[in-house]
Amino acid sequence: MSRTIEEPVTHPAPHHTHTVSNQPAPRTDINEFLADTALVEGVRRHDAAWATDELTDVGELVGSNDFQHDAELANTIVPEFRPFDRWGNRVDEVEYHPAYHRIISAAVAHGAHTSAWADPKPGANVARAAAFMLFSQVEPGHACPISMTHAVIPSLELQPDVAAHWVPRALSRSYSGTLDLPGKGSALFGMSMTEKQGGSDVRANTTVAAPAGRGGPGADYLLTGHKWFCSAPMSDAFLVLAQAEGAAGTGLSCFLLPRILPDGERNTFRIQRLKNKLGNKSNASSEIELDGSVAVMIGEPGRGVRTIIEMVSQTRLDCILGSAAGMRQSVAEALWHARHRSAFGTVLADQPAMKSVLTDLALESEAATITALRLARAQDIDADDHEKSFRRLATAVAKYWICKRGPHHAYEALECLGANGYTEDFPMARRYREQPVMAIWEGSGNVIALDVLRAMTREPDSVVAFDHEVNLARGGNALLDRHLDAVRQQVSEMAALDPVDVQLRARTVVEAMALALQASLMVRHAPSASSDAFIAGRLGRDRGHEYGTLPIGTGFDKILTRA
Repeated sequence: MSRTIEEPVTHPAPHHTHTVSNQPAPRTDINEFLADTALVEGVRRHDAAWATDELTDVGELVGSNDFQHDAELANTIVPEFRPFDRWGNRVDEVEYHPAYHRIISAAVAHGAHTSAWADPKPGANVARAAAFMLFSQVEPGHACPISMTHAVIPSLELQPDVAAHWVPRALSRSYSGTLDLPGKGSALFGMSMTEKQGGSDVRANTTVAAPAGRGGPGADYLLTGHKWFCSAPMSDAFLVLAQAEGAAGTGLSCFLLPRILPDGERNTFRIQRLKNKLGNKSNASSEIELDGSVAVMIGEPGRGVRTIIEMVSQTRLDCILGSAAGMRQSVAEALWHARHRSAFGTVLADQPAMKSVLTDLALESEAATITALRLARAQDIDADDHEKSFRRLATAVAKYWICKRGPHHAYEALECLGANGYTEDFPMARRYREQPVMAIWEGSGNVIALDVLRAMTREPDSVVAFDHEVNLARGGNALLDRHLDAVRQQVSEMAALDPVDVQLRARTVVEAMALALQASLMVRHAPSASSDAFIAGRLGRDRGHEYGTLPIGTGFDKILTRA
């Protein structure tokens, strides 16, 4: 039957193929500080309860939907290198998405960079560490310049005239996304040590520093060379290593290199390219060339490594903090998913196999957090010689182990989300890519293991202090007691080995020391259900090599409720 053109056309009613169900709601608007029992307890235990109100504010901020969206934007609309302006002038700038600036501005405003230096007192480094971890839990890329600005202070103070100009600006809680300008009251710092031919062997550096005048500490030099890794190139100033020349002293020395000179002109700082990294996407890392670039010597000529080593020590601790923060994000996301999704007629979190995995992940996270905060407390102004010896060795030991545990921990948590975890729509893929950088930055596995050996040989007091710390838990768990005996035996045997065998044994001994430290802290500061399960899963006879192999009888429900 035909119809006239005036007759209306009818369409079939739309059909919905399905209704979305059995999917977790977004994990947003959760106070990430108050939700992290181990972090809250650690802040109180280590004399930083006075920071609870501000940390609660930070926890609310980073748990908000807006902050999480900014984290996503900062890592998907990544920094872009702009070598020239529209007129062809060389500017060597990196442009970031506004979300990155909002995140780093908030971190600075809450003192995640230098609050422990601005107001040094018992617990100051613990409060700062907690803030740093909360921000890093959600967006880790911005933490690089935040960490380096914190870490640069001890090195700057070796040169009082330089420190007088730069330290007050580093302590500022204001942030500007622009480069240093005359009258700017704040500053962020970067660091650039490695070169193509040397990598971790920084003494192989070939960058040359020629004195611009008299030379020596506090004097200007002209630097020429190439740096293979320069992180956060839009920072206001950098500590760099170069081979000093001239009558005032020679050898590998440390220099402060500003992006903008006192007269307002740009220093020669030629960005060659941005690194195309596996993760850490929101943070621009670059190669740079220096060509007669103006820098001031910090510390004594030929003592560059010694001058910058305190900065390295501080950033190594921040690698531990960042890895622990990443573990917390992984556990939080995995638990949220498992508690809000069902499979085969049961909520995932209630199924025994999944419960064992989640519990194991939670234990790893808590042990990392407890260890990180203990090390932060050892950095405070009231640390005595014993405490300083402890932190010298324990920081390297923990950096090796906790940072190396991070990537596999993230992977296992990602797997808890199934295929969703493998997509970029959820934060676990980003976290999985992020965790390896903490294990590589400031010394990868072998570098750190050899540094532990160096400390044990050159600073025997550090071995005594470490042994004292871990044995404070003796008598609290029989498995741990046997492990503590074994660690003492291993450390003692190292002295009798030849240099080749010492290196071959290094990782084994460092791992044993790290587990002794974590287990000791868990016995002293975590509920017995948690400490017993952690020790059984890492030191027990039937321990597995994967997460989720905890023994029958583990207090799964108690541990997961705590997490």
